[in-house]
Amino acid sequence: MIRVFGIELSLHPLFVLILMFSVLTGQFLELLTLFMIVFIHELGHVCAAYLAGVTVRSVQLLPFGGVAVIEDHGRLTAGREIGIALAGPLQNGILILMALVLKQAEYGNIAYLNYFIGANAMIALFNLLPVLPLDGGKILQGLLSLLLPYYYTLLWTGRVSIGASLMVILFALLPLGAGGGLRLNLLMIGAFLLYSNATDQRNLPYRFVAFLMNRERIYERYQQSEGLARPIVASLAKPLDEIVRLFKRNHYHYIYVMNKDRDIVAVVPEQRLIASYFGM
Repeated sequence: MIRVFGIELSLHPLFVLILMFSVLTGQFLELLTLFMIVFIHELGHVCAAYLAGVTVRSVQLLPFGGVAVIEDHGRLTAGREIGIALAGPLQNGILILMALVLKQAEYGNIAYLNYFIGANAMIALFNLLPVLPLDGGKILQGLLSLLLPYYYTLLWTGRVSIGASLMVILFALLPLGAGGGLRLNLLMIGAFLLYSNATDQRNLPYRFVAFLMNRERIYERYQQSEGLARPIVASLAKPLDEIVRLFKRNHYHYIYVMNKDRDIVAVVPEQRLIASYFGM
């Protein structure tokens, strides 16, 4: 593990396994190229995060990209999350264009340039799959948070990610049914994605609590913009946890409480509801 500009940079054990495998099979140059592509891909995310005012605490490099630990404290809106996620594949697109220019000019080793273009395309396209923690999963999460309450955004992106991870594993195992060889690298990646998302689903309550504890930034933006708050209508009998699960990521809420006759008996700002939820 090394620290670059205050960011902890490390290799995931899966990357180390593939590195050792590449040395044994004489594909070290290809692996070194892959490492460079992944590093530039992740550098795009880091630069975009800093431009968005978000702190990146650490980056762990994997064969298909990286996992960045972000400390946003409520600053990470849906738009910023989507922009940061797109910045990685954008770097791969730029590298492909550069390689195509060199290839058109017949400068360099054509076979290596073809590998370089293919590797960039593979990493970019794989990262756009709707699986967390891949970029496509983060884009899906950002888009869903514009439509759904944040709790259900976390719930459904996790479920979609688990389903897509199982499909990656199934695709890795398909050649066995036809008498072919096992796609070992893809199987390891699919297993990692499945484990990661299953763990995230188990931790969903804690992730949602962190979301509630960082709502001050939403209230500040609401006051500064003088925008309209998003109303939530709830009956007196509705449990608190069901009401807070209706909070949306980019909106400040007032809760309109109704009695049995469907008359509004109280209007409660979300901070008061959150304070009651935590027993403050």
